[in-house]
Amino acid sequence: MRRARGRAAALAAALLLTGCAQSVDPIERLGKKAAEGVRPHITDPDHRYRAWGLTRPLARAPVHPARPLAEHQGAGAPPPVVDRVPTRDPVVFLTYDDGAERDPRFVDMVRELRLPVTLFLTDSVAAPGYGHFARLRALGAGIENHTVDHRAPAGLPYAGQRAEICGQQDRLRTALGVRPRLFRPPYGSYDRTTLRAAADCGISALVLWRAALTPAGLAYTHGPHHLGPGDIVLVGPDDSRGPALRKRTAGVLREAQGRGLTVGRLEDYL
Repeated sequence: MRRARGRAAALAAALLLTGCAQSVDPIERLGKKAAEGVRPHITDPDHRYRAWGLTRPLARAPVHPARPLAEHQGAGAPPPVVDRVPTRDPVVFLTYDDGAERDPRFVDMVRELRLPVTLFLTDSVAAPGYGHFARLRALGAGIENHTVDHRAPAGLPYAGQRAEICGQQDRLRTALGVRPRLFRPPYGSYDRTTLRAAADCGISALVLWRAALTPAGLAYTHGPHHLGPGDIVLVGPDDSRGPALRKRTAGVLREAQGRGLTVGRLEDYL
């Protein structure tokens, strides 16, 4: 009997050493089951940026008090024409000319990434989708002027240019409750008459762009370049043959992140 007990004890010890024996302690077994049911701690629970094609979260822009240019302009001075903002803040500015309503998920992207964007709207293009732009405005998007009918202003008489600019001011106030301070002339076309008409319509700056997103990538208006602090980026309307707006936006964001930059709110700087 003693020999049998000795052999059983030796076998149990061997099984425990090899990990093949179940614990006979019920409390220990319950502890193991509880441990198995606990999920690993997630150090970064917010992975939404990955869903939008980013490899890391978008950094928040520095807090910057709004400084409208109108406060610094002399009476009767024409509005300045800008394609970048003179700042040392590590920010670029994303601007869109109409077309954002063609990608319904763009609203979700702006919401989830808390993305500051500026939209220059033409009434003849945007009017059917003003409800879409109202949702973007509720998320903090800037709504600015891009004329009524998207006609190239340069060369038009004063009355025609004023009608295009002031007319869109009125339409945006009626549709969205805003009266823009910024104006982007279609095709980047403007002359002295444009500046005078814009000033008379309450515009404080004509906004062009330092870089434009093309199917081949970012194209710069001043020769070989790369994104730098203060650059204004134009992300044009969707092309049915190319990626959706949200994917093209993600490409610009990755380029900016690679340069140590993030996205600022243009209306805070102009």
